[in-house]
Amino acid sequence: MSVRPLVPPFTLDTASAKVRAAEDGWNSRDPEKVAQAYTEDSWWRNRSTFLQGRREIVDFLAGKWDRELEYRLIKELWAHDGNRIAVRFAYEFHTTDGQWFRAYGNENWQFDDDGLMRWRHASINDVPIDESDRKFFWDMSGVRPSDHPGLSDLGL
Repeated sequence: MSVRPLVPPFTLDTASAKVRAAEDGWNSRDPEKVAQAYTEDSWWRNRSTFLQGRREIVDFLAGKWDRELEYRLIKELWAHDGNRIAVRFAYEFHTTDGQWFRAYGNENWQFDDDGLMRWRHASINDVPIDESDRKFFWDMSGVRPSDHPGLSDLGL
């Protein structure tokens, strides 16, 4: 039996798998690897920053993960239709001065026929938290384990 690639039109199963693949990629904190999931001319709005193309995405992510230490992300499928997926997410990180944050956000994605993301619109809010309020715990050398709670399970 062959496995259907994660390309549009998305089903519930393929959209969910696409979201988890994106989460796993971002949790690698490898800008070059992550950028391969986007078209060469991909267009992003990330908060108030606008980017176009893989090179800008790589540079942006490298800076992000230089500032956002011990970054851990959880994504959850919100909706899907055809070549679009909507996601909600949260991630935790701390700054060099030790202040922890949880960032909450929503993303809207649109894909090309090959399953590469052409457009990404992200709205994100950072909330300072105490270290004792963290909820995302797993070994950063790998992806979030399948038995680690997701956003809904954590009440987020």
